[in-house]
Amino acid sequence: MDAKTAELAKEISAIVGAGNLRQGDEVRLTDPGEYAANTGADLMVSPADTAEVAAVVRACAAAGVSIVAHGGRTGLVGGGATTAAQVIVSTQRLNRIEALDPVAGTAIVGAGVTIGTVQDAAREHGLGPGIDLPSRGTATVGGMIATNAGGLEAHRHGVMRHRILGLEAVLPDGRIMSDLSQVLKVSAGYDLKHLFIGAEGTLGIVTRAVLRLAPLQPQGPVMMLSLPSGEAMLETMRIARQTGRLRASEAMWKNFFDFGTKDKNWSAPDYDMDAPLHFILEFEGGEGAEDAAGAVFEAVIEQFPDATGVLAQSLSQAEAIWTLREDTRIVDRQNPGAPSFDVSMPISELPAYAERIRLALEALDLVPLIFGHVGDGNLHVMIPRAAADIPPELMAQIEQILMAGLVARGGSFSAEHGVGTKRRHLLDAEADPVKLALMRQIKAALDPHNLMNPGKVVDPA
Repeated sequence: MDAKTAELAKEISAIVGAGNLRQGDEVRLTDPGEYAANTGADLMVSPADTAEVAAVVRACAAAGVSIVAHGGRTGLVGGGATTAAQVIVSTQRLNRIEALDPVAGTAIVGAGVTIGTVQDAAREHGLGPGIDLPSRGTATVGGMIATNAGGLEAHRHGVMRHRILGLEAVLPDGRIMSDLSQVLKVSAGYDLKHLFIGAEGTLGIVTRAVLRLAPLQPQGPVMMLSLPSGEAMLETMRIARQTGRLRASEAMWKNFFDFGTKDKNWSAPDYDMDAPLHFILEFEGGEGAEDAAGAVFEAVIEQFPDATGVLAQSLSQAEAIWTLREDTRIVDRQNPGAPSFDVSMPISELPAYAERIRLALEALDLVPLIFGHVGDGNLHVMIPRAAADIPPELMAQIEQILMAGLVARGGSFSAEHGVGTKRRHLLDAEADPVKLALMRQIKAALDPHNLMNPGKVVDPA
């Protein structure tokens, strides 16, 4: 640690207290989460409130030291990666649910509150945040805002952008923009909160937010269907949506399904384990839920006689089915650093896209693991090979296969993981040039010295 950093450490310590500042090896020994380079900084500070965050930011700005905000460190694309000459601002102490209004259906929360904590608090009032994802116990509200996270319920309630009524953020110069609107209808000029949603901490640090809650329906039937084709999956999705009860719809192509069932030793009587597609459907509970699920199953079987299915008879059976989809870490455990991609496209194009990339990747002697959220057109693709075994030229070929025609068809190279460092070259290559220029101008206007998470998303114009 150089003299400049040491002096800054003293100033930050005076702001937050010595016990809330980690230095040197204390930072390196902190769990980096999903990305090993997250904890490369010399300093990690944990402010207690927005005022302390602002004071820390002002100190760093005066010293010309860049800042990277951290939440639960669940990001997969390097959005929280740091180097020695940087300061990590952790939101872990911004962890209060300040207010929850069950009548208005809103919650004011600190950026460090996990989405799982919000779910637990809202559940007591028959409400939920309208967003869910497997890392619910770790992913923070601030981090999910920063990446505009999606998850399992996006087809019903939208992504994080649609769940935020207002927010508070500390700007790169230490000023505080407080726009904690608690109402849905606001027509009063530029809606600046949207600048920070999906910006990955490059324009400021979100410290508080107003969440829009949704009525929480009881968990209903969970079924998994083996389907003969992508077209059968789309038709099943259409039928299930007509019930008005569909809560989640998750598809697993055979390679991914086989990977999970082998690891979990899962099987079910009379279920076709060799089908090309396996489709999990979860419905809202309540009166008539079982009948609705049964009607979907009957309609699917009538149209596709080769389909089979399993209906969970208990919570543990439902969890076992969901684990097949949600435990994606098994791929990385067996293949450290396995490449993972997160794309979206119009729902009707999912089958053709999946088949195209499967054939092209298999031609490179690669076995793609494909799964995702059918209801919102979001697919995840993992390559079960260690990162060390994939040379740069092969990675370039993989990306070219996955990205070909995606944006032109109305899709995106990043559906819910963000840009970070790993996808920045794709943003540069795929984004509309005028859009990219405007993003750089906005960055320059708010952060002209490039002190907020530099190197991520865009640099100033």
